[in-house]
Amino acid sequence: MKGFINLIKPKDMSSAYAVGAVKKKFNIPCGHMGTLDPMASGVLPVGLSKASRLFQYLLDKEKVYVARFKFGFSTDTLDVTGVQTDSCAYIPTIEEINSVLPTFIGDIDQVPPKYSAKCIDGKRGYQLARKGVEFELAPKKVTILGAECLRQIDADEFEFKFRCKGGTYIRSLARDIATKCNSLAVMSALDRTEAGIFNYSNGVTVEELKNCDNPEKYIIEPDTAVSFEKLILNNVQATKILNGVFENYGFADGTYRVYNENEFWGVGVAENGTLKIKAYVR
Repeated sequence: MKGFINLIKPKDMSSAYAVGAVKKKFNIPCGHMGTLDPMASGVLPVGLSKASRLFQYLLDKEKVYVARFKFGFSTDTLDVTGVQTDSCAYIPTIEEINSVLPTFIGDIDQVPPKYSAKCIDGKRGYQLARKGVEFELAPKKVTILGAECLRQIDADEFEFKFRCKGGTYIRSLARDIATKCNSLAVMSALDRTEAGIFNYSNGVTVEELKNCDNPEKYIIEPDTAVSFEKLILNNVQATKILNGVFENYGFADGTYRVYNENEFWGVGVAENGTLKIKAYVR
C-alpha cells in the first residue's frame, strides 16, 4: 500500500499526533511534509510507506495560506502563543497594508523566527530559544508569488492570503509587513489551504479518517503528486535498471515520472542517455 493521505489538521493539534492517526489506521510507516504548528490548521500531506520518498520532489511546490495578523505588539515566537516583547499604539489601515504588500512579491530575503526548526550548530532554533540562548539567524531566500490583505477582522486584526514556495515563514511576514507600516504585529491564526496538488477538496479530517471503515478510498496515487514528464520503460530496460545495469538508452537529460509499462516506479533522473531511479516507490 502506497500513496498519500491529504490530512486536514485542526488547530490545537500537533502534526505528530495527526500523523499518528494515519499510522494507526493503516498500520504502516508514514512520513509527512511541511509540519504545521499546533496553532495552525490545514492540509498536511502524509506519505504512506515508500511514497514518502517523493517529498523531496514536492518541497518546491506552491503553497497557499490564509493567515490573521494582530497589530500593536510583538512576541518572542512571532505569534500569539509567545511572550510579549514590545508594544506600539499605531495600527495601520487596510489601505496602508495593501500598499506595502507588493514589496514582498518575488524572491525576498527573510529572517526565520528564532522559534523554528532552523539549525544553529546542530541545535534547533526553538531548542536554543527555550533555553534563553542568544543567537541570530541568517536571512534566507524565499519566494512569495502573491500577497493580499483580504479584510479587517477587528480594530487591530487583519486577514491575509499568501501564495508562496516552500520554506516561507508566515510568522516572519507578520513581523516584516508590520515593520514596513511602522507598526508591530504577530500571527494570530494560520490555515494552509493548498500544498501542491493537496487542498481541501481532496483532503480528509483526522476524525473522518479515524471513523472510516474504508480508509483506502482516501489514498491519493503517488504519481499524481509529481508533475515531471512521463517516461515508460520496456521490460528489458526496466529489468536492467532495477539490477543496476545503466546503459545508454538515449534518454534526454531531465527528471521523469518513471513507469514500467503501467506501473509507477518513482522519480528518475536521466544524464547522458542513462537513467537512475532516485526515489523508488514500487
